[in-house]
Amino acid sequence: MTSPDPAACSSTSAGTTGDGTDHRPHPLLADIADRLERLDRYGLRRTRRVVAARQGTHLHVDGRDLLSFCSNDYLGLSGDHRIVEAACRGAREFGVGAGASALISGHALAHERFEAELAAFVGAQRAVLFSTGYMANLGIVPSLVGSGDAVFSDRLNHASIVDAARLSRAEVHVYPHLDMGALAGLLEACAAPHKLVVSDAVFSMDGTIAPLADLVALCEAHDAWLLLDDAHGFGVLGPDGRGTPALFSVNSPNLIHMGTLGKAAGVAGAFAAGHAPVIEWLMQGARTYVFTTAAPPLLSSALSAALAIIGGEDWRRARLRELSQALRAGLAGTGYRLLASDTAIQPIVIGDNQATLTLSAALLDRGIWVPAIRPPTVPEGTARLRVSLSAAHAIQDVQRLVGALRELDESRR
Repeated sequence: MTSPDPAACSSTSAGTTGDGTDHRPHPLLADIADRLERLDRYGLRRTRRVVAARQGTHLHVDGRDLLSFCSNDYLGLSGDHRIVEAACRGAREFGVGAGASALISGHALAHERFEAELAAFVGAQRAVLFSTGYMANLGIVPSLVGSGDAVFSDRLNHASIVDAARLSRAEVHVYPHLDMGALAGLLEACAAPHKLVVSDAVFSMDGTIAPLADLVALCEAHDAWLLLDDAHGFGVLGPDGRGTPALFSVNSPNLIHMGTLGKAAGVAGAFAAGHAPVIEWLMQGARTYVFTTAAPPLLSSALSAALAIIGGEDWRRARLRELSQALRAGLAGTGYRLLASDTAIQPIVIGDNQATLTLSAALLDRGIWVPAIRPPTVPEGTARLRVSLSAAHAIQDVQRLVGALRELDESRR
């Protein structure tokens, strides 16, 4: 009879201690750690900062007071006392939760009122609310097209549009940014039974505006739907802030107007507006509407108050134009490359990821918070500072930012 191997009988083995604890790295956690390390190596890891109290342009962040150019609160409404009080009234009337999906028992009187107000405001026959803009796009696109159909998407569209197109299982055609000639050729060559063109209205990382009249003309000529993501245009563009369709005086049965309500409107949620039959179809077929609990009714109460302010206080949009002009004039003659933008979004393209992070950090050292936007949010080699202006900014705030950027530009030459 052979003697047992002492190593095999030992109470410890590779990766364990005498108490039996296994100290070998968990393979799945080790893989995640490697992925995170690669993000750090290429300057792509994102971080969260803790903002105290309510939103605004002057924030207390991680224990510091900062001047912020980060928010999409374009009209400065997120802390408006009239909207806050409307939310409180809504909470007292409806409670803090909807309790069920909209098609069960979650559709409250506040939702019904606001949908009607919103449809009238944007000049549509009907509107329906979604919980977020991301959920709106993920619901709308697959409800209109599926396997065997075709989606046509601008190359710089938001991630929610990209994901929605993939989810639909339709064939996806990506056309160069704002290239209507390329889109026309793709539509002409397409024999799919259902066609859907999807575009941002205002491209959130560039500030460019889609040529909506041309898009509508192409879609009408080729019997295609047009889904317009007006997340950064609603409240800011067009007469009374009615959005990009109003800016171009466009109203077509082919058009579905999607907008978000957590940016210029200052609250939360999203909507789809258009002709009554298509909105009814979205209510029946958009899975992100059918199979989720409805948004709290108190948000619709707040949004009704916000809508009245958006339509009635044009000085807020005038302030945005003034601030944008001051920023661009102040940085003229510097080494910074500003993209052509007539919106509240003013991108400053730096190019290199680390150089962009360094510049953002240098501004933060001076008490100014401007986010560094890097791939995959923007294409490789186009990392940038994204300056988001708000009607709540004072002209002195923009002058302070300009002064800091000019000082940093001088120091790097």
